[in-house]
Amino acid sequence: QVNLAESGGGSVDAGGSLRLSCVTSGYTYGTTCMGWFRQAPGKERETVASIDFEDDTTYADDVKGRFTISRGSAKNSIHLQMNNLKPEDTATYYCALDPVGTCHAYNFWGQGTQVTVSS
Repeated sequence: QVNLAESGGGSVDAGGSLRLSCVTSGYTYGTTCMGWFRQAPGKERETVASIDFEDDTTYADDVKGRFTISRGSAKNSIHLQMNNLKPEDTATYYCALDPVGTCHAYNFWGQGTQVTVSS
């Protein structure tokens, strides 16, 4: 059974930072892609960032230069360093795993962690 567990959410003031982590279990690291997504109340889920098995990364335009996605040394974890947070970053953040590695077929999802940014 594949499990993804996020941590690191919380409440910060605008301009602050948070570091999210996602640890996977039950899956052997291979040609995977992992990503961070977020969903704010009343809005659709959106892609925040992704990292593939070659450590190539992509970012949504509104987080470029502020957020950094990275893999942990054990390869079964990813992190999202979020700097200069804005109130519009407030959302539930989810990590997801694409076992095929295309970064478009996320079959496994975590439960989410809440990020709240106050102005």
